Amino acid sequence: MQFVPDSVLLWSLALVIGFPCLVILLGEAIQRQSRRRPELTKTLEIFRNIVLPILAGLLFTEHVLRWNPDDRHFKILATLFWIAILHGSLSLLNALLFEKASENTWRSRVPKLLIDLSRLVLIVVGAAFVSAVVWNADLAGVATALGVSSIVLGLALQDTLGSIMSGIALLFERPFAVGNWLRVGDVVGQVLDMNWRSVRLLTLEGHLIVIPHRLISNEVIRNYSQPQELHAERIQIGFSYNDPPNQVIQALQELAISTPGILSHPAPQVFTLQYADSAITYEIKFYIADYGAVESIRSQLMTRLWYIAQRNQFSIPFPIRTLYHYHGPTTTQQADRRKLDDRLQKIPPYIPLERPATGLEAGIRLQHFGRGERVIVQGKMSDHLYIIVSGQSCMTYTDGQGQEHEVMLLHPGDFFGVMALFSDEMSPVTIAALSDLEVMALTLAMVNQMIDRQPSFAREIAQVQDIQQRALDAMRRER
Repeated sequence: MQFVPDSVLLWSLALVIGFPCLVILLGEAIQRQSRRRPELTKTLEIFRNIVLPILAGLLFTEHVLRWNPDDRHFKILATLFWIAILHGSLSLLNALLFEKASENTWRSRVPKLLIDLSRLVLIVVGAAFVSAVVWNADLAGVATALGVSSIVLGLALQDTLGSIMSGIALLFERPFAVGNWLRVGDVVGQVLDMNWRSVRLLTLEGHLIVIPHRLISNEVIRNYSQPQELHAERIQIGFSYNDPPNQVIQALQELAISTPGILSHPAPQVFTLQYADSAITYEIKFYIADYGAVESIRSQLMTRLWYIAQRNQFSIPFPIRTLYHYHGPTTTQQADRRKLDDRLQKIPPYIPLERPATGLEAGIRLQHFGRGERVIVQGKMSDHLYIIVSGQSCMTYTDGQGQEHEVMLLHPGDFFGVMALFSDEMSPVTIAALSDLEVMALTLAMVNQMIDRQPSFAREIAQVQDIQQRALDAMRRER
């Protein structure tokens, strides 16, 4: 009877008993680490499901089946084992260093591109080790060939490699992130993504700009989204020397605060810049939260600028010299008079408004408001009675939770402002223009003169005040 050698028996028993025990131990370790350090779970699963079975097969063929280590099949199995070891080691290294890395540490700032390149280098080194140890390969000739090839490739791809190295530096420094708004040279755009060679920007015009890292590293980068989302925008405008600067500054501040998209904190600022040849130059500095909306916000501000200049009778002078020759009523004056007559015809007959030959009565002003502008603001005093000449406006109420509710719509011929004008209290509602709005603003003294001229006008005012107050009370009860 032929006996089995002791070494074969021992190795067989060790594999039969040890392999299941190690599988069970690794399973328990995976269960514990899934609760404590989940990033290590994947690495432990690689060692349990891949490395350990291949190691058991390698030991079985070498010590039980007695395969020759120079046999090709044995070398293939050994190569698979070292590949599994390399895979598990890279997974362990990544889990320990970069997975769940704390913010503001060097581990969190390491770019993914550098991690991938380092992994590639380690794989090449591991492949060389396996070739030398398992397959007895001569690496001297291979190293020489790789050295010559690397020189040739380096010269042929020097621009690409330069972009890669610049990209690694940028990714390490992280001066911007995906979603940020940047100015790179003359290009302004939002970062769509960053890869190993370039950065892609989407401009305000909707164009896609691809900028290589090598070019970005040589430019000054202005980040509109870091270190905070706030962005300060500046707009310059000139007004006449006849317009008092303090009044202009106050009007421009109110304009900036009332423009949608402009933040109230930090508050907008207005500066007097210089006394130029034809105008006093002012600068409006305001803050926005999203640079992507800068064009829309700037357009709304510039549009409303015309209306506020008209209401306050500010003049935006042209940088030219104008000569006027008076030869009786001009065409412009005649057009203004016809325009005034047309406006007065739109006023309801029960409003006792008269026009002298020279123009509107003292205490009455014709004002224009752009769509979205507020004529009266809830919580502020109002010292005028407004009659709508053209356009449409909306009366709204803002509750204690900051929700705005519509009370009623106002059309040409309607008037408003009576609830605050005669009570000498802050306005309980807001009146905003739904379209370009033209109104006649009457002072309290003018309204009293009109009541003296036609006492029935007081009853009309009282009826309008009662209707508007009832609509406001009904909306409050409903809410």
